Amino acid sequence: MSRKAVVLLSGGLDSATALAMARDEGFECYTLSFDYGQRHRAELLASERVSAAHGAAAHKVVKLDLRTIGGSALTDDAIDVPEEETQGIPVTYVPARNTVFLSIALGWAEVLGAQDIFVGVNAVDYSGYPDCRPAYIDAFERMANLATKAGVEGNKLSIRAPLMDMTKAEIVERGTELGVDYALTVSCYQADEAGAACGRCDSCRLRAEGFAQAGLADPTVYA
Repeated sequence: MSRKAVVLLSGGLDSATALAMARDEGFECYTLSFDYGQRHRAELLASERVSAAHGAAAHKVVKLDLRTIGGSALTDDAIDVPEEETQGIPVTYVPARNTVFLSIALGWAEVLGAQDIFVGVNAVDYSGYPDCRPAYIDAFERMANLATKAGVEGNKLSIRAPLMDMTKAEIVERGTELGVDYALTVSCYQADEAGAACGRCDSCRLRAEGFAQAGLADPTVYA
């Protein structure tokens, strides 16, 4: 019988690769996406496509409204998405986003009897978000095992971040080996309704550099 895993799936390049890696390990995958008021809603359709392509056992979209607190270019239309490299933590950081997402994933994992949660965070070629670092993932895993029935009964929960130490090029190469169709994914912070990318934001830049460094064709559709 396959082990179950909950996989956080944004619809972008990294999370699609994390899903493929979970499947390659033999997990029965339950994919979880969030409609949180993000500017780039085309990623929700992308997450459905990616989930179906990789044979997920179920795909769930949880609706949240992080626009009610704002504080990010992704959840507040009054804050522009930067189109040049910025110093420090960029305005595309969404306050506490990964903590909120992982907490809901943790709840679903308990319901499913899954002991593994996969998340596509990366601390090499990334935007500098504090909730994408190894120390954060380790701390959340400790909390998860303290705060849940599963954890206190000895069914250890693991937060799996298989991309953490990989460059974007390495992620693209690994995903390609595992059959990920990156044409299904959307990474752009301000993609249009059809999923066409701006080609200028931080996420677009990192994605394009990854394909270029890997020597692979970039299937991204640009506006």
